[in-house]
Amino acid sequence: MNPRPLIAMALAVESEGLIEAAGFDVVYTGLGKINAAYGLMKALTDAKVREVTYPYVLNLGSAGSHEFARGVLVEADRFAQRDMDVTGLGFALGATPFEDVPATLEMRRRFPHLASATCGAGDSFLQGQSPIPCGLVDMEAYAYAKVCALEGIAFACVKFVTDGADDASHQDWQKHVTDAPHAFAPLLKDYCAT
Repeated sequence: MNPRPLIAMALAVESEGLIEAAGFDVVYTGLGKINAAYGLMKALTDAKVREVTYPYVLNLGSAGSHEFARGVLVEADRFAQRDMDVTGLGFALGATPFEDVPATLEMRRRFPHLASATCGAGDSFLQGQSPIPCGLVDMEAYAYAKVCALEGIAFACVKFVTDGADDASHQDWQKHVTDAPHAFAPLLKDYCAT
């Protein structure tokens, strides 16, 4: 059996307890990049104190997409901040000035049977086109990826597409977010079987 990753999720509604029931440790961080970074860093610090080691962090959660149909799982393997805008000082859209971290973080794929995409994270519930080209939009994945990159921890991310990131996305997200746990459970069951 594979060693199990730490699962990072924004909201309990995205798992409905099914992930914990499958035997995984889960940290729920709350919405947005700050909550995601703080919540994951706290969980990793607590694990270190308890002398618990995870092979990697796996972010499971919901996302909007203009490219992928509702109800599908997509592996994000590239991560960008769609709301980082310091273009007024001459920096590229999405780039954080004065640091060595690349504007787009790239991670190794772990679920090659899934389609892959760039995930653009931002502190807004996007209902239109992302200012940065990306196949998925959410509010936390970049923060999780950056914490892992800075801490030297492997990271993976699978998103359940709930909405089209359009003018109906708020209704579609509320309608479909509770379908996410039922898509994640078989993925993790297959993972545990290998």
